[in-house]
Formats: sequence, C-alpha cells, structure tokens
Amino acid sequence: MVQKAKILLVDDRPENLLALEAILSALDQTLVRASSGEEALKALLTDDFAVILLDVQMPGMDGFETAAHIKRRERTRDIPIIFLTAINHGPHHTFRGYAAGAVDYISKPFDPWVLRAKVSVFVELYTKNCQLREQAALLRLQLEGGGRPSADHDKEPAGLLAELSARLAAAEEQAEALSKQLDDESADAAAVATAAHLERKLTGLRRALDALEPGTGSGTVALPS
Repeated sequence: MVQKAKILLVDDRPENLLALEAILSALDQTLVRASSGEEALKALLTDDFAVILLDVQMPGMDGFETAAHIKRRERTRDIPIIFLTAINHGPHHTFRGYAAGAVDYISKPFDPWVLRAKVSVFVELYTKNCQLREQAALLRLQLEGGGRPSADHDKEPAGLLAELSARLAAAEEQAEALSKQLDDESADAAAVATAAHLERKLTGLRRALDALEPGTGSGTVALPS
C-alpha cells in the first residue's frame, strides 16, 4: 500500500484552515495544520511534506519570513511552497513571493478546483520520487550483497533483477504520463522542471539496473541519490 503524502497547511485563522481541509480532503492525503510560521517550522523538523500551503499575512513571523527559513534548511529547501494571500499589492508583492522560494502564488478567494489540481501535481511528483528512492535502495542492497539475494532468500539474483526491472518500468511509464499531462495543461514551470528531474533520475536508475544484467560487466555502478 502506497503511503499517503503529507500536506502542510499554514494559516493563523482556523476558518481558513478548515476551508483548506474541505477543499483538499478529496485528494485523500494527510493534512497537517499549523497556525503560525513557528509551528510550521516545528512540524518540518520531524515530518516530510509533499507541498506547503503558506498564508502570507500572519502575525509575528509572516509567510515570507517562514519561507526564507524553510529554504535555508537543507532538509526542507526543496519542498514546494504555494503562497496564499488575501491582498494584492501588484507585481512587486508577487515577485517577493517568488523570490522567497514559492512555486506558485494564489490570491484569495481562490478557485477550489484550481487549488486542488495544483496541489495534486506536487503530491504525485512526491509519490514518484518516494518510489524512485525505494527502487534505488533495493538496487544498493543488491550491489552490496555482491549479486546475492538480499531481501527474499527464496529468489535467485536473476529473479530479483527481473522484479526490479518490472517495478522500474511501471515508474517510468507513470513518469512519462505525468510529463505529458503537465505539457497538456501548461503547468507551472517549477512542476515541469521537477518532473524532468524525476525522469532523469529514472534514466540513471535504468542504466544502473542494466549494468547488473549478466554479460554487462561487474564494474562499479553509480546510483541516483
């Protein structure tokens, strides 16, 4: 069973958090509340998130400052941030949001369908990356075991390689479909770039797997991180 992705909702107003939960509940993922920038940073210390929905106007640490802290941390710098704001001060205000590291900037009141669609893209990218890391971990175990079965002692090495290849093929097919979907929908540049990065990792993983096939040599294989 695929583990649910976590989505961090940051807003100082409980009614806004409740509205976000109502909109995003259809995605069937784990929604985590934070009522301040400080509370959001605390949640990010222990949990991994697919995307962060961050209100700009908050007392104390506002959204811009919170985003700056998130982007400075190695653990969290790559988490996509979608800014939500009830005000619009023009292009300079929007530019400040992108400069702070946001992948998108949505003004309230927003279209629930549009917000849900944007969040779902980043959830899917996160899920694909998690699957890719799992495939890479299996390959590392295979290499470290010198070609011997690592997880299932009843399977021969050839059987393990075949299983890994089948799983990787499924991930490749899903990544290709996602890329086509992003192209068709004229998605955000950040989402397209993330999908391209995922495809490059899958290509590297495929090369590493091919190098393990009999008759291809036994040199050192670099696996994607």
